[in-house]
Amino acid sequence: MIIDCDVHHARRKEVDLAPYLPEPWRSELLKYGERKMDSGILNEGGFRWDSIPPNGGPAGSDPDFLREQLLDKYNYSYALLTGSGYHISAIPDPDYAQAICSAYNDHSIEHWLPKDKRFKGVIMVAPQDPHLAAREIERLGDHPDMVMVAMSSTSRIPFGNRFYYPIYEAAQRKGLPIGVHTGQSNAMFAQASPTPAGVARNYLEWHSCVPQIYMGHLASIILEGVFERFPRLKFVLIEGGFDWLPHLMWRMDGRFKGLRQQAPWLKRLPSEYIADHVRLTTQPWPDPKKEEHLLHIFDMMDAENILMFASDYPHWDFDEPSVLPKKLSETARKKILHDNAAEFFNLK
Repeated sequence: MIIDCDVHHARRKEVDLAPYLPEPWRSELLKYGERKMDSGILNEGGFRWDSIPPNGGPAGSDPDFLREQLLDKYNYSYALLTGSGYHISAIPDPDYAQAICSAYNDHSIEHWLPKDKRFKGVIMVAPQDPHLAAREIERLGDHPDMVMVAMSSTSRIPFGNRFYYPIYEAAQRKGLPIGVHTGQSNAMFAQASPTPAGVARNYLEWHSCVPQIYMGHLASIILEGVFERFPRLKFVLIEGGFDWLPHLMWRMDGRFKGLRQQAPWLKRLPSEYIADHVRLTTQPWPDPKKEEHLLHIFDMMDAENILMFASDYPHWDFDEPSVLPKKLSETARKKILHDNAAEFFNLK
């Protein structure tokens, strides 16, 4: 059995959100369509060529075809529907952004979750206004099939900053983990610096440097003491890779030993908070020349207890469950493909 932590379902048409939007956003959507971010970056990634539904429409927009092509084919027990709106945190209007997120959520609840008991939803929020985001978590946090709060990694403020505390308070109160999903390349200009060197010239450069964004957010979350302030809160980092984690853990632990006066609220080594509060998904899968090199990284980061499988369906870099190393133990394989996510999301 498999739990997939990142399945991108979609709407057939933009106007499908209109019934869930209040005015003036409903009239705006019907007249002009949904607001877009245009960065000038050519995104050549796209979708698997075979993921377009037989009856037409965007990839990932047909629940029956998605079920056939993914859930049934690979014997899934659950699939987390993470959507396709991660440009939303780049929109400068926080009222519009959260209205769109709320409409996404309501559309998924009505048109997707009833289609298959294996579908699980996420509460998408726009972090531009944490109080509006917290209100959305309060509104939907008790829904039995909404198992995570989701927000984009695109941000001008690192996620350890107290600016986000209203989101974290609401998520902890509802017992929901927070999923940080990589922002879309067309939203990169909304970030202070999408790579430490500045703005990438093309999609290839940006995509190669996505782990750096996650490293910055995770260091901020840990070293700013988020888990001391919110001891029951958990995070999962989605679609940002994982092989960078040992380096970051070693670096934070080493620097903390000499600079602990700058983080007096921490009571343990940074890496120990990661073990208790943070999970990462497998996608996109790294491509070392030798499999044993990857197994060494697995051992360094305690992968069998921290990693959770994600396919990123229906994107071009989709990963099948068979991507896991052949020499991985059956215990570790079972944990990564199913058990870790079942425990993390409290899925029976």
